[in-house]
Amino acid sequence: MYRDIIVNNTADIVHIQNGGNSIWALPLRIFGKKVFISQDGVDWKRDKWPWYGKLYLKLSAYLTAHLPNEVIFDNVIAKKLFEERFKKEYTFIPFGSEVAPWVDVPEILTKNNLEKQEYYLFIGRFIPDKGLHYLIPAFKNSNSKKKLVLIGGSPNPSPYEQQIMDMGNEKVLFPGFVYGDEVNTLIRNAYCYIQPSDVEGLSPVVLSVMGLNVPMIVSDIEENEYAVQDTVRMFKKGNILSLTEQINYCEDNYSEMLTLAKRAQERALSVFNWENVADEHVEVFLNK
Repeated sequence: MYRDIIVNNTADIVHIQNGGNSIWALPLRIFGKKVFISQDGVDWKRDKWPWYGKLYLKLSAYLTAHLPNEVIFDNVIAKKLFEERFKKEYTFIPFGSEVAPWVDVPEILTKNNLEKQEYYLFIGRFIPDKGLHYLIPAFKNSNSKKKLVLIGGSPNPSPYEQQIMDMGNEKVLFPGFVYGDEVNTLIRNAYCYIQPSDVEGLSPVVLSVMGLNVPMIVSDIEENEYAVQDTVRMFKKGNILSLTEQINYCEDNYSEMLTLAKRAQERALSVFNWENVADEHVEVFLNK
């Protein structure tokens, strides 16, 4: 792709996703292209990377900071870290939260023997960063009689994924990868969504859940706190007991959870608006 841009001059502006790809900004800049990099988090903190992967990502951060015309962050915490480390100012543009209209697919509930508002939900990769090794025991220790549904898997087979799968039982279900209308249906019909991550950017799933008016419990990492503010329940990162307490709170105070979900939706649709996001990107591309 980069060769085609340079050799055939197929683009004047190049938007690179993820700072790990920042090395490509150098040849593109040499050949006169305007280059923008979106950095969604502090990638070298993610446990999924081996030591050499973390080293590469730390080194690529220097390229990200200096090579492109501009770096765009959707994560205010990562933006602050880069600005403090590299003594430069960068652009912040969040993700949007609106979910495009979709066709409800009740068959996905029937297929997995689920009923509306009778399950907790997680969607994501089965990697240590996501905290599933806290979520499953916390749920099992809770008072809930509902089910826990974990959608997704590991991008590559791993011992960690097998460890997580081994925790399953009749109440902890692994439907595999689900996409599109089906995943939106699962979110909208969930009793509560749980995001137990140790590390996140500005999570698109969290924003989608907010926009769909679904109660939520998240870990108290800075990135989640920025996204949700005071519109969801939070637990102490990595603390199984704290998460268990929040699940029990959800069971005992669901009317309050619904009130919080409505406030989360209002925040999502006002602060994280896709039309504004697109307009802000165009402005950066034209003026940097």
